[in-house]
Amino acid sequence: MNIMDFNMKKLAADAGTFLSRAVQFTEEKLGQAEKTELDAHLENLLSKAECTKQWTEKIMKQTEVLLQPNPNARIEEFFYEKLDRKAPSRMNNPELLGQYMIDAGNEFGPGTAYGNALIKCGETQKQIGTADRELIQTSAINFLTPLRNFIEGDYKTITKERKLLQNKRLDLDAAKTRLKKAKVAEARAASEQEVRITQSEFDRQAEITRLLLEGISSTHAHHLRCLNDFVEAQMTYYAQCYKYMLDLQKQLGSFPSTFLSNNNQSSSAPVQSISTPSVLASASASLPSVSNSVVTSGISELKSSSGSRKARVLYDYDAANSSELSLLADEVITVYSMPGMDSDWLMGERGNQKGKVPITYLELLN
Repeated sequence: MNIMDFNMKKLAADAGTFLSRAVQFTEEKLGQAEKTELDAHLENLLSKAECTKQWTEKIMKQTEVLLQPNPNARIEEFFYEKLDRKAPSRMNNPELLGQYMIDAGNEFGPGTAYGNALIKCGETQKQIGTADRELIQTSAINFLTPLRNFIEGDYKTITKERKLLQNKRLDLDAAKTRLKKAKVAEARAASEQEVRITQSEFDRQAEITRLLLEGISSTHAHHLRCLNDFVEAQMTYYAQCYKYMLDLQKQLGSFPSTFLSNNNQSSSAPVQSISTPSVLASASASLPSVSNSVVTSGISELKSSSGSRKARVLYDYDAANSSELSLLADEVITVYSMPGMDSDWLMGERGNQKGKVPITYLELLN
């Protein structure tokens, strides 16, 4: 037998198998043939894998949108990635805004209040742009790449084996159908042998598929670690941005009040303070504050007297219980001391409301 004859016979056998599967599949859809059902455990594993694939794709795509909102930039990065080439480096949005601010500040004059402020804001925006690049790079390596590897690697293997299992199942059910239709003893014996072989192949493929699907639990554990890395990267990014803006706020707040006025009208309102988010507690040391010696002196005088003083609230404060008074940044309240009070607290009054307030949230007014 030459190679051509062998290939022709193989093609004929493959065509016969394909036709047999097609007939079996069609008769099942029409309700004219029985179908071997997978066991409940395997069905649950298949459902879990499909669910994991769908949500992983959605999370991955939306994370890409979060990190790079510009769809044109995402398409460009996709093509460069497929070409295995590095995308050209361009300024991101914060960096571009920062550069515009710096250029405008230099144009207006670094010696002017507005020009100086623009330059400082531009430098901060560039710092945020750098932090943004670091977030994108870290997230791509530690979060997006593992998700993409699952979709393009593990799940493709699962899909291939699942399709093979479906074919083995169709072969088995087609053999069972032929056995039912066999009338002659010789044909029946051949059909029984075919059923045993196809049943063995189906069982073996079901076991291979099951082992692959049980690896989904390990995939979830791995993705959980990647999710923690993503959260940590975001936390670092927002902490950096918060610190940069606090530093910028202190620099802008150091300008004379006449420079902060709008349309040359004097403004008595100070620059609004920013309350410290709990997730960025590590950055709280950078909060702008009044000199400790001045605060201590003013508080000591107030506690030693029976009078009251006006105080400006530095940060928002939520009362922990009914004995305390909630505060809003920049509001002015009346404060005084009472005998036996803790050294870190004063009594505060706002209209008809009163309660204990922490002294670290206050700036006593002259």
